Amino acid sequence: MSIDANGDVTIQGTSLRSLPKVSLHDHLDGALRPATIIELADAAEVDVPETDAAALGSWFTKQSDSGSLVEYLKTFDLTTAVMQTKEGLTRVAREFVEDLAADGVIYGEVRWAPEQHLSRGLTLEETVEAVQQGIEEGEDAADRDGRSIRVGQLITAMRHTDRSLEIAELAVDFRGRGAVGFDIAGPEDGFPASNHRKAFDFLAENFFPVTVHAGEAAGPASIRSALLDGRALRLGHGVRIAEDLQVITQEGDEVQVQFGELARWVRDREIPLELSPSSNLQTGAVAAWGTALVDHPFDLLYQLGFAVTVNVDNRTMSATSLTRELALLVEAFEYDLDDLETFQFNAAAAAFLPVEEREELVEMIADGFDV
Repeated sequence: MSIDANGDVTIQGTSLRSLPKVSLHDHLDGALRPATIIELADAAEVDVPETDAAALGSWFTKQSDSGSLVEYLKTFDLTTAVMQTKEGLTRVAREFVEDLAADGVIYGEVRWAPEQHLSRGLTLEETVEAVQQGIEEGEDAADRDGRSIRVGQLITAMRHTDRSLEIAELAVDFRGRGAVGFDIAGPEDGFPASNHRKAFDFLAENFFPVTVHAGEAAGPASIRSALLDGRALRLGHGVRIAEDLQVITQEGDEVQVQFGELARWVRDREIPLELSPSSNLQTGAVAAWGTALVDHPFDLLYQLGFAVTVNVDNRTMSATSLTRELALLVEAFEYDLDDLETFQFNAAAAAFLPVEEREELVEMIADGFDV
């Protein structure tokens, strides 16, 4: 693996940035350009800790590297503060898509919580429309640059509030108008998916796809609730499913593992794990295994046959991109192009799209990796 003067990573003679990728776990309010934050904050009279884009980017990274999800989430007070107008939401969404396209992403899902963007008079419906306008503008801009990308919205409810049913109804209402799925986010520990059973019942009755943040700040019990109460088709992070695995013996690369019932169900049913390596380190989600990326149970889960996918979670807070996350995994676990292609196949198969469109994604990935 090598890195050129522009920061592009090359593996086996191939640019990682140029390879087709699928991004499933990427928060809109965690993916703002620092320069955009400064401009929008000035217009909205919002205080910022740094007025230089590079310095503000460093501030986000430092604040987020706390080992606590609760502390990590506090950085979103600033980003959401500048996303309270139609113009702000549209710009952020447009740039979100443009940045994904520049990183080689051909399909992405953007998750965000409309209820957090109402302080300046927008309605829930207006926020979704504003974000969709930005997505479409970003897609058009990418097309003009010779890049093809499609992005769908994951309408998200906050698990510590009581609006989940209302947000679920909003998501279903925008089916076919940009919304492809539903999520719950926010503080996980103490706020299980079971608290939102009415919302999940409604979504199930309407056959609307669901992913649930689980197995990040809380363990297997949270994952269990996501699957049973939330009927989650994917697990947002889900990394702590590894707590339901018991390593019996380990000799070199050979590991014998005993599965718990939950872990076996997730593995055997191929329920996708939306793993975010850098973020998982920052929030302490993998603290039980260590503090370096090589300690992350990503490789254990991959080798055991779990449907692992690679994601950024929050590009601003982790100062990252999907290309960078893949490069970090290559460095930590000596993966090759075949491994990286498998991760993209997993993500394409997990996308909240009709099967025909998922098959098209798989073909695009196969063609792109055929180098």
